[in-house]
Amino acid sequence: MFVDFVKMKLVAGKGGDGCTSFRREKYVPMGGPDGGNGGKGGDIIFRVEKGLKTLIDLKYHKILKAEKGENGRGSAMHGKASKDVIIKVPAGTTIYDDDTGLILKDLTKENEEFIVAKGGRGGRGNKAFATQSDPAPKYSELGEPGEVKFVRCELKVLADVGLIGMPSVGKSTILSMVSGANPKIAAYHFTTLNPNLGLVKLKDERSFVLADLPGLIEGASTGVGLGINFLKHAMRTRVLAHILDMAGTEGRKPWEDYEMIRNELKQFSEKLTQKKEIIIANKSDLDGFKENLIEFKKRYPEATILEISAINNQGLDYVMQTLADLLAEIKLESIYDENEFESTVIYKFKNEKPFTITKENDIWVLKGKEIEKLFLMTRWENEDAQIRFARKLKGMGVEEELESLGAKRGDEVQILNYIFIFKE
Repeated sequence: MFVDFVKMKLVAGKGGDGCTSFRREKYVPMGGPDGGNGGKGGDIIFRVEKGLKTLIDLKYHKILKAEKGENGRGSAMHGKASKDVIIKVPAGTTIYDDDTGLILKDLTKENEEFIVAKGGRGGRGNKAFATQSDPAPKYSELGEPGEVKFVRCELKVLADVGLIGMPSVGKSTILSMVSGANPKIAAYHFTTLNPNLGLVKLKDERSFVLADLPGLIEGASTGVGLGINFLKHAMRTRVLAHILDMAGTEGRKPWEDYEMIRNELKQFSEKLTQKKEIIIANKSDLDGFKENLIEFKKRYPEATILEISAINNQGLDYVMQTLADLLAEIKLESIYDENEFESTVIYKFKNEKPFTITKENDIWVLKGKEIEKLFLMTRWENEDAQIRFARKLKGMGVEEELESLGAKRGDEVQILNYIFIFKE
């Protein structure tokens, strides 16, 4: 089964909690703080795996979670970082942030890796908070929550040659004849709903990957039928092989099919029309083939046209040798369009406050990534930790901002799902 689109929720590992501890040894009655830091939570990493051709392994994993880091301990013992979760994907996988639609990474090279969701850092133990003014802090941090990402993954097939053409022109038959692939073939339109890949091996030891791409129809570039999916896959091929029913068995003129396909390619991306191409005139064993071929050559005198009968396996060896010769002239890097795919997302940072305050139903709602992270890493059962949290908010300007907006002592302030009283 070929799967080229999945959506997933990724939850990176929470950092381990810091430890609150003091040295307790014989003859050391006033031992200092020795609580260790928590270990880092596991990242979720996508890695390109050689040999994978589909995203089917991810289809049944709607939610993936990494483990929490190990908690810190006394005697200044830090917790271990948890193991990262490695998600193996085929080359040609593009990862999108499903919330923003931005490209996070376009994975194209073997063994290439990218951290999609980062694990939280470990909470600091009380030893890390010791200062000259407070040499024996009685508090520590909880681990930082790991990142939560909603992503979608799209696979654009990486193949050397893409077989393109209208439905039922013989693409699947050609693939089955020249490679070990066994695509489903039937006498009706749109049999091939997903790309089929086959490895072609020539007698001179050369080899290349051939992709039978879904059939085109007019309007494909605007999303009609299977068109957009087809065209995305075509972007990742080095050579395009147009398969034409030169006998016109479907009642269409082969040159009209060719013109329509070229137009759809151009509408989707100008680069598609610039790829190396050959024309494979199929069904040479049927009536009407020779007459149509003569007319086609008149219309396109400079086109490279190779005659075959796919069903009878005639002319296919020469076609495969011609394709191998073309591929030898084209560098692999030429299939990537740097303007279309980004290696990383570029964010524009603005000089904005790290929090927002709004009033909803007489409650002041405080939001901000740093504030929410600080809140989640605070041990609320510890009074010293509470004082530190309040001091941090004041240092960030939260108290001053509340007062400027008209907040009074005794008003309620909400952070996440928790409500506090605004007071000295």
